[in-house]
Amino acid sequence: MADPVPPRNPSLQGGWSGRFSEPVSDLVKRYTASVAFDRRLAAVDIAGSIAHARMLTEVGVLAPADLEAIERGMETIRGEIGRGEFEWSLDLEDVHLNIERRLTTLVGDAGKRLHTARSRNDQVATDIRLWLRGEIDSLSAQLAGLRRALLDVAAEHAATIMPGFTHLQVAQPVTFGHHLLAYEAMLARDMERFVDCRRRVNRLPLGSAALAGTSFPIDRDRVARELGFEGLCTNSLDAVSDRDFALEFTAAAALVMLHLSRFAEELILWMSPRFAFIALADRFCTGSSIMPQKKNPDVPELVRGKTGRVVGDLVGLLMLMKGQPLAYNKDNQEDKEPLFDAVDTLADTLAVMTDLVAGGIRVDAARMRAAASEGFATATDLADYLVKQGTPFRDAHEAVARAVRHAETKGVDLADLPLPELQAFAPGIGADVFAVLTLDGSVASRAHPGGTAPAQVRAAIDAARATLKDP
Repeated sequence: MADPVPPRNPSLQGGWSGRFSEPVSDLVKRYTASVAFDRRLAAVDIAGSIAHARMLTEVGVLAPADLEAIERGMETIRGEIGRGEFEWSLDLEDVHLNIERRLTTLVGDAGKRLHTARSRNDQVATDIRLWLRGEIDSLSAQLAGLRRALLDVAAEHAATIMPGFTHLQVAQPVTFGHHLLAYEAMLARDMERFVDCRRRVNRLPLGSAALAGTSFPIDRDRVARELGFEGLCTNSLDAVSDRDFALEFTAAAALVMLHLSRFAEELILWMSPRFAFIALADRFCTGSSIMPQKKNPDVPELVRGKTGRVVGDLVGLLMLMKGQPLAYNKDNQEDKEPLFDAVDTLADTLAVMTDLVAGGIRVDAARMRAAASEGFATATDLADYLVKQGTPFRDAHEAVARAVRHAETKGVDLADLPLPELQAFAPGIGADVFAVLTLDGSVASRAHPGGTAPAQVRAAIDAARATLKDP
């Protein structure tokens, strides 16, 4: 005789309790629940559910009265969540079941019919894409704000001369405005990556159900239009298990943080008394518990540190996905925390760095110029001068190298050597060479697109500002 079917226990977890004969343990509930962090998806979950219900009504699967009840109930839930009155339950595991259970409490059987023709697998994939799309838009706006702040400071210092470095050794003179435009160019590429990534985020998985699609006569295009998706995920297996879009975004976010970390490192160096190129406003610094004279650049240092955090989020997501068979697996629950953390960390970092650039940097132009006079920064200009006279570049390079070594032994710059001493290394050098050896002459001579000449810096600023005016 077959074992009798045990009665359904209403206290069992989730939307599948009829299948199980004992409740999930409290330990497992805590271990498997995601509601503590995925509740931030509530707004997009409600939007996706309403679009799904409207579509089901249009194709005749749901009655109009059910749709009206679902919309009314969802509006109530949206208000409860907004006011902080919604009661989140660990027993219901995630944001989706919490909202569905509350809806059923409010509107009865209509709430139970909402899940027709969908699974949590395609539901959560849709929610994450909707949420991430909005975050990409917000982060892109923040990137634009930081770019504008950099452009404003670059315009103010388009002709402020500083040493350019390679290997952290003085190389050639550049302008501070030109230096800042290098970071603006990085952020411009970051914005391009976000725009490109958004296209692949903005595809609708809903309608894929658990993994194979659904037997109901759904209209996925109608749902996509209502939710603002640009297209559909074309394979149901891929749609529910794909997290490429999250990986791609997190990789782009890690690159933004990497660029900000490089900038932060330079701010830290420039603030050091050994450089003394800039001072940071007090609100971005802290002191020492033991050394009263200290003013530490805590914000740039934390930008450096938090960059490792976002890179770690990317690596975590890569490891999460590397061994998963098709289709959905519970592992994918672990996609949200690193994704959320990457968004939150990047948003906070962009906000604080924009504030810092816009009003937190005081430039010591005289100190920058003095530093550019050290390290024979115009040596390449002397070599170029000789080449323009007809000297082969390698010969010019050798002659200037010997002149630098001579000046170094005397403890002077090339521009301080008397003309006869310079002519000892290259007889063709004339009195006009001293104009070439000036810092202003050096930067002004780089008068091509992308060069450090002040006129080119201003032109580059105008071009960048024009792109930021585009919608």
